[in-house]
Amino acid sequence: MNTAEKFLRYVKVHSASVDRDDITPTSAVQFDLARLLEKEMRDMGMEKVVCDEHAYVYGYIPATKGYENRPSIGFIAHLDTIPDFSGENVNPQIVENYAGGDVKLGDSGRVLSPEKYPHLKELVGHTLITTDGSTVLGADDKAGVAAIMAACEKIIKEEIPHGRIAVCFTPDEEVGHGAALLDIEAFGADFAYTVDGGELNEVNCETFNAAAAEWEIKGLSVHPGDAKNTMINASLVAMEINSMLPAGDIPAHTEGYEGFYHLTDMQGDVEQAKLSYIVRDHDGAKLEMRKDTLRHIEELINEKYGAGTAKLSLRDQYRNMFEKVNERPEIIELAEKALRALGMEPERKPIRGGTDGAQLSFRGLLCPNLGTGGYAGHGPYEHTTVENLDTAAKLVLEIIQLNCMG
Repeated sequence: MNTAEKFLRYVKVHSASVDRDDITPTSAVQFDLARLLEKEMRDMGMEKVVCDEHAYVYGYIPATKGYENRPSIGFIAHLDTIPDFSGENVNPQIVENYAGGDVKLGDSGRVLSPEKYPHLKELVGHTLITTDGSTVLGADDKAGVAAIMAACEKIIKEEIPHGRIAVCFTPDEEVGHGAALLDIEAFGADFAYTVDGGELNEVNCETFNAAAAEWEIKGLSVHPGDAKNTMINASLVAMEINSMLPAGDIPAHTEGYEGFYHLTDMQGDVEQAKLSYIVRDHDGAKLEMRKDTLRHIEELINEKYGAGTAKLSLRDQYRNMFEKVNERPEIIELAEKALRALGMEPERKPIRGGTDGAQLSFRGLLCPNLGTGGYAGHGPYEHTTVENLDTAAKLVLEIIQLNCMG
């Protein structure tokens, strides 16, 4: 089974996580893909394969005789898809020998267009894999899962020399919990790579510093006819809080190393309201300044409307992994050497988000990210190509082989 065949098999399995933090996995459906992978890993000949009680799937390939002293490399991908847009009943469309131009996404009324996605011009001649417009595709990150599985299968079947290889597929990455329960000691890798999205030539060793901000606003409801100087409309206070943030510091107006405040959810009426934000910046000091801005707004609102009107809760989520990964530049250089061997010029690019690798790097397992050649994740326009999936698998394989050369 080639990489694309594996991918198409995996995306058919509903495995969306749920936005909660009191249980792992956050959804029972993640076990469906976890157990499928567990069986496939055993069938291909991996050792010590286990799907644990939290839907983490582990498997290992012992070093070839004579290569036991080479570093043990880990490869990690997540098996969940986003909770915010359907990953159920995925019906991929295959467009062979893409000729360019618009691609109609089933009967959804949506169109995948080079006008909105200019990179499509570079995919002419590829075999496109798209959604039918009603679900995500699941390339984030089942493309990474397929790439790792295809590379491992080739290593075993063709008896390609290698050092020890450790594999883990994690749940709940999309809701920020994917690395929390990974057993690093049992995993036993000297370093690892997540294989999780981005351009194929990217090596990601920088992430955002990340925090979550939750606002609870209490209003005072009275009859509108008698409301003057008395009513406090919680929904209007929530709008006022948002208006006090820099209007340009939102995802739609930022790129590269620019941080943002992202309003992800709001609800309310006159008596109470809630706002949820994620706050991001690659610079740790700047993230602290953003958090201080939110605290200052809380003070101003409570001075204006009375103590207890607004309650801000801040929670740190993850930190920029560069400060850890940069301690061992040879890990990044190995991936870059592999990319060059495959005819690509590597590009170090910051992730405008986070990966399991960010948390793992701070837990002691240094873990940059490799691209998979997936595009437009987290929505109905998500797509990839058969060729990109094959190249992602070749990249994993090339890293394994180069590791044997010392």
